[in-house]
Amino acid sequence: MLLAVCRELDIEFDEAVIPGIAFGFAGGIGNTGAVCGAVAGAAMAIALKLGRAEDMGQALERLGVTQELRRRFEEEMKTISCRELTGLDLTKLEAQEMLMKSDVTQTACFPAVAAAYRITLDLLSEGE
Repeated sequence: MLLAVCRELDIEFDEAVIPGIAFGFAGGIGNTGAVCGAVAGAAMAIALKLGRAEDMGQALERLGVTQELRRRFEEEMKTISCRELTGLDLTKLEAQEMLMKSDVTQTACFPAVAAAYRITLDLLSEGE
């Protein structure tokens, strides 16, 4: 889907595009409190490294790495939900304002990003 949209809109896909792609994951997919953006980004990084599968067996194996990402992240952080990690309903303006005035990014978001990063690197190094 991403590739099709990039082609349709003549978007060059290079290293500079990646931060823009990931921005939509902020606040748990567009501030909805859904899946933590760090987890979504980590799943994309794993898929980027492992590539598309050539057959169903390989697909299941590669998806298993992403399943393990979720399991380990949830074990460590107790949830993959942005709303639960932050304790805020970011669909509400007052919660967005509270986020900007509080230390939630330091106490919830930064640790989540660090965990997702570490777990992703661990999983990818274990697979080599």
